Amino acid sequence: MNKSKFYITTAIAYVNAPPHVGFALELCQADVIARYRRLLGDDVYYLTGTDEHGQKIVKAAQEADKDPQVFADEVSQRFRDLAKDLNISNDSFIRTSDKKVHWPGAQEMWQNLNAAEVLYKKYYEGLYCSGCEAFKVPSDLVNGLCSDHNRKPEIIKEENYFFKLSDFQEKLANIYEQGIIKIIPEHRRTEVLNFINQGLEDVSFSRPSKDLKWGIPVPGDKKHTIYVWADALVNYISALGFGRSEDELFKKFWPADAHVIGKDIMRFHAIIWPAMLMVVKLPLPKTILVHGHIQSGGQKMSKSLGNVIDPFGLIAKYGADAVRYFLLKEIPAMEDGDMTPERMADVYSAELANGLGNLVARVCALAEKSPKPLKMSSADFEISVNDAWDFYGSAMARFRFSEALSRIYELAREGNLYIDREKPWQGDNWQKAIPNLLYLIVNMGWMLEPFLPQTAEKIFKQIGLDKSAQGSWEEQGLKPHKGEPLFPRI
Repeated sequence: MNKSKFYITTAIAYVNAPPHVGFALELCQADVIARYRRLLGDDVYYLTGTDEHGQKIVKAAQEADKDPQVFADEVSQRFRDLAKDLNISNDSFIRTSDKKVHWPGAQEMWQNLNAAEVLYKKYYEGLYCSGCEAFKVPSDLVNGLCSDHNRKPEIIKEENYFFKLSDFQEKLANIYEQGIIKIIPEHRRTEVLNFINQGLEDVSFSRPSKDLKWGIPVPGDKKHTIYVWADALVNYISALGFGRSEDELFKKFWPADAHVIGKDIMRFHAIIWPAMLMVVKLPLPKTILVHGHIQSGGQKMSKSLGNVIDPFGLIAKYGADAVRYFLLKEIPAMEDGDMTPERMADVYSAELANGLGNLVARVCALAEKSPKPLKMSSADFEISVNDAWDFYGSAMARFRFSEALSRIYELAREGNLYIDREKPWQGDNWQKAIPNLLYLIVNMGWMLEPFLPQTAEKIFKQIGLDKSAQGSWEEQGLKPHKGEPLFPRI
């Protein structure tokens, strides 16, 4: 039987600064989807990577007294490290400075756009925000400042190539009115439609190479460098082989089933990217998932406020799965959320160490009493577990990760209350209680697999479940043993 393909991407992270906890959130959200789709039997390809061109990189490299390529290499490696430390299951990692993998696709896209006569040169004077790497119009500004970077854009006058985005206004509106590309959550679709219906202007697609050498040269015109967004968006297809002879992955996996991005780059992905794809007659992505930002104590994270949270420090202290749990449960998938060191400590202690971890430890310790393998019993938890699976499936289909994890935590709480009520440590009470608790815990383990993969494996190991065994796992004879705590108390 042929598997259904599923292609999922994160945005590629900008390497002007080390990884922050916001990108950790995006990695984890995409990873949950990728792992869940694999469990459903899909053939999944998960892409992440780094965006390495543009003026911000040049400036950051100069401040570090390093060559831009050396600087990009070092910071890109930190993003690879973050993905590894979080146990992210990406299949590939794309870098826009990779001349063998990415550049051919970016140049192929440019040549196709040029052949379709949607690029033209003109002198332009406008407001340019180096933080956004984008030109702004006055309506984008708040009190004369970029709303994202709180800085005044500089006035730039230069000759650029422009992309005829204005030609695509009606087509783009139709795409979102008819749901050809689905944007989640719904209010983001409304936001995109409102922006389109206000009227689209042509956008700059190059910078003079005398002002920006760090980037991909415009094919056939060395006086210009491809604008960072016109370069970066192509990563989703260049990583699969677009522009190269080795394009089997491109033929197999494009279009993307889901782009997972932050709200600050939604317009690029929902407006410019589909327009580019329409020109070159490529299928459009199916879904754009737009997440919010992580605040700390109700404030935007910033170095000046001293409230930036280092994801590597969190992982070192709590472990990858605990960080994944917080980001996926405490931060609503498609809205802004709040994270503080104090809240992280509270959630770890109450829900992981004293909740889930305590339940597994109690059950395994009591189950060791049995002189022979135990079989699970669904008698006491079947209704609750079936209800949880229904809820879980619905939540996952709607990308409501927080709701799915909350339901799993409720099962853990239910299990701990059951132990207190049934008192399996008294006499032979364990003979009825433990088989029911094993049934509960194994089901929780399956539900946790996309979210906390290492924890799920530890649960199965401590319970004694053989995942690879033929036949129903509910019929297995289990020999649980109490192992190391899933979440040691800190």
